[in-house]
Amino acid sequence: MNVLQNYINGRWVEVEGERLAVHNPATNEVLAQVPLSDAGQVAQAANAAAAAFEGWRRVPAVERIQYLFELKNLMEIAFDDLARTITLENGKTLAESRGELHRAIENVEVACGIPTLMQGDFSEDIAVGIDEYLIRQPVGVAAVIAPFNFPGMISFWFLPYALATGNTVVIKPSERCPLTMQQVFALLDELNLPPGVVNLVNGGPVAVNAILDHPAIAAVSFVGSTPVARHIYSRGAANGKRVQAQGGAKNPLVVMPDADMAMTTRIVADSAFGNAGQRCLAASTVIVVGEARQTFPQAIAEAAAQRVVGFGLDEGVTMGPVITPQSKERIQGLIEKGLADGAQLLLDGRRAEVPGYPRGNFIKPTILLDLPPESEVARTEIFGPVLTLLRVETLDEAIALVNGGDYGNMACLFTESGAAARQFRYEAQAGNIGVNIGVAAPMAFFPFSGWKDSFFGTLHGQSRHAVEFYTQTKVVVERWHRDWSRQF
Repeated sequence: MNVLQNYINGRWVEVEGERLAVHNPATNEVLAQVPLSDAGQVAQAANAAAAAFEGWRRVPAVERIQYLFELKNLMEIAFDDLARTITLENGKTLAESRGELHRAIENVEVACGIPTLMQGDFSEDIAVGIDEYLIRQPVGVAAVIAPFNFPGMISFWFLPYALATGNTVVIKPSERCPLTMQQVFALLDELNLPPGVVNLVNGGPVAVNAILDHPAIAAVSFVGSTPVARHIYSRGAANGKRVQAQGGAKNPLVVMPDADMAMTTRIVADSAFGNAGQRCLAASTVIVVGEARQTFPQAIAEAAAQRVVGFGLDEGVTMGPVITPQSKERIQGLIEKGLADGAQLLLDGRRAEVPGYPRGNFIKPTILLDLPPESEVARTEIFGPVLTLLRVETLDEAIALVNGGDYGNMACLFTESGAAARQFRYEAQAGNIGVNIGVAAPMAFFPFSGWKDSFFGTLHGQSRHAVEFYTQTKVVVERWHRDWSRQF
């Protein structure tokens, strides 16, 4: 059995103690054993990173990014192996795993522009003979606590920017999907970075709290559910750390009567059922406006029923399993609760059977129609292939439903009207807005925004927000007296 290791101070480290089995969610076979590191192992990584920081911050930015150029090259060489590992441990299709890796590499590319991105400001003669300028310096040790649903991508919202700006890093991947980062750190090991600059600690809640409490860690980045994000933000901030914590979502999509129904149906199906609905930008609710109420529900049900559910490495599969048997049970329970609250079952994905994979965590696409907005299920992040449909008369009513939710990760509108699009963009309370887009995922050169209970903090992952998060500003006011007695 493959027992995973931590990577601390430039070397692989075996970890004694409790371990957790890592399963393939399509077959439930055990892929590896992951150690659940304790506070002592977290301290080893944090202390190694702290010791490496002073040397690493003095490496010029133009030299730091050379390591990232090489990392990009190594990731592209290992691309197929990394994508296959993501599918094995997470369950998504191979095409989805490849898309995830492309996004990870894009962030490495953007971070390679750090010599420009972290430039400061200069004002000459703020008073006679006095200049003032601002410079950016790294904050110290940065920790990343990553989720299971994108084991290859989300760490790269943070890692390349932290390194490029001169910080040292400790990453804790999800204990459910730790294999991808084992491979990534094998690539990082090939870079011959100074020992302690990058560190990997496997573990669960004990390791998370140790990260939040360790005094050497200055910044924490997190993506996951809202309850955990709130805990990480409050505990990290209480310990004097800067924290960015991306939480959950309940992403609404609004379909207007003038929308291109064929295109909209295809895009909504991809948004709701891609990655088996296990992404923070998955469509959760479609609000159908006016005459679209008559045609869209049946169209989306037909499109969803055509998804081919199975093992993500098999040819023709378009949707994989959910992550664990417990997740499957929870999702099915929420479907039943929605029915009890008055929803109509337009498409039933429960009791899914996939030939050849009797032990897989499969749920087929499910659609609930007219779920009451006040229902608990209508406000709960299901995080599975379940779509709810609500029907209203006007765009104003739709926007009111969008803004009435607790979350604010993404909201999208499908229309041919520029006026409707502008009203929606202006009024919808969400950090990522899509117009005729089903997954409004920002490119690496834009921040991944989030509002309300979908985000805790002020600066998001990716792009300039990441640069600002991983640097602190220093303002210098400077005057030099000219010595007129010396001639040059």
